[in-house]
Amino acid sequence: MTQLEKVLYTGKTHTTGGRNGASRSSDGRLDVKLSVPGSAGTGTNPEQMLAAGWSACFIGAMGKAAAKMNVALPADTAVDAEVDLGTTNDAYFLQARLNVSLPGLDREIAQAVIEAAHQTCPYSKATRGNIGVSITVI
Repeated sequence: MTQLEKVLYTGKTHTTGGRNGASRSSDGRLDVKLSVPGSAGTGTNPEQMLAAGWSACFIGAMGKAAAKMNVALPADTAVDAEVDLGTTNDAYFLQARLNVSLPGLDREIAQAVIEAAHQTCPYSKATRGNIGVSITVI
């Protein structure tokens, strides 16, 4: 396990009620209702929040990777993240897909950017070897 030499930021939340509750950040910027995936509830769920956080982080990692390659990311770069919650042998697991859009970028260069980003993105590192992940240039 890697030990941090320097903490750059700590996200803090207080959650009550689990999947049918609420979560609020210590600074008040995040304040969400939670509901079970697929239910009629009005809130979001942990899988959607993971997808949002990972995709945002991944775009940042692609920016750093592209800069090292002297490539400009397109202004309309986007990541559509899908996080599945499922079961195997009555145990819960996650799997994920990141569908990356880099309009106007040569496909080979786009592939190199996403491969480099997947090596440096903290979310990718956290999930590597733990869940199934596929990353596709669309």
